[in-house]
Amino acid sequence: MNTHIKTTNIALTDAISDYVNKRLLKIEKLTNGDSSAQCDVELARTTTHHNKGEVFRAEIHLVGAAGLNIYTSIEREDLYTAIDEVRDAVIREFTGNRKKKMSRIRRGGARIKEMVKGMWPWRRN
Repeated sequence: MNTHIKTTNIALTDAISDYVNKRLLKIEKLTNGDSSAQCDVELARTTTHHNKGEVFRAEIHLVGAAGLNIYTSIEREDLYTAIDEVRDAVIREFTGNRKKKMSRIRRGGARIKEMVKGMWPWRRN
């Protein structure tokens, strides 16, 4: 999986880069090490005018083979919390899509089985 990290209004330190790469290992395992998968991560400080606290945004756009296209964005007061939550959201959406695909395959298989059963008139259900 190819990973690209972009930052806006913050400096990309080694600590942030290592943290993001460590968090993306789970997503890489889910894609089965697909080398054509592209993961774009954007980390940003959205505003500079707050008197108290800062607001950080973390976005992940995951594009892969077989029509995989997942985009998630989360804003939080802590950058590391935003990274964790956006990773969890991508994993949740990825597994949901996979379960949906498997149920479609199973329904199609059941429909084919019913059609095959109907081909032999001497057999009863």
